[in-house]
Amino acid sequence: MNGKMPSLDLVEFVERQILPLYQGFDRAHSTRHAQNVIRGSLLLASRLGADLNMAYVIAAYHDLGLSGPRAKHHITGARILQNDQRLRRWFSEEQLRIMAQAVEDHRASASRAPRSLYGRIVAEADRDLSPASVIERTVTYGLDHYPQLSRQEQWERFCEHLEQKYSSHGYIRLWIPGSENEENLQQLRSLLEQPEKLKLAFDEAYGRLTR
Repeated sequence: MNGKMPSLDLVEFVERQILPLYQGFDRAHSTRHAQNVIRGSLLLASRLGADLNMAYVIAAYHDLGLSGPRAKHHITGARILQNDQRLRRWFSEEQLRIMAQAVEDHRASASRAPRSLYGRIVAEADRDLSPASVIERTVTYGLDHYPQLSRQEQWERFCEHLEQKYSSHGYIRLWIPGSENEENLQQLRSLLEQPEKLKLAFDEAYGRLTR
């Protein structure tokens, strides 16, 4: 590894064998989402001096558990990573244990901090908290998973989700101080306190995504 990028043969394996699996998931967990988490994980890993190969694979595998029940996708994903014999070409058993643990710890609703630096990295990279991204992702999820809801019902679901997850008393936690997400979360919380602006943002995203 050159210190700036993961091993080329590992990247080739992931791009050919792993990333295409995301094409079977909903739009909020697409290949594009996986690529964004990979990009964020590598930036954080470089900044924090972590192993880039490990951070890269953790990010690539982090949502593969969506092939099973969503409620335990973090557990399923950890199992998928740890049981993938192909990864033993690049990693020791101890590395794979840490990586699987990081996948299990990445979930936003987790009540405790991730158990390792790698868990904190992927958890942070998984949280694109720019208000525009959160709004689009939340609307997209509602349309994909609750297509029977009316526009008004989608709006109500949207508000309930944002309040439960991102408000000052929401369940999301950030694990790396000074990250870009801290500033984005403050902007999002400010938007939540302005219902009229929030409704305009919802209407724009809903209209664009249902055209």
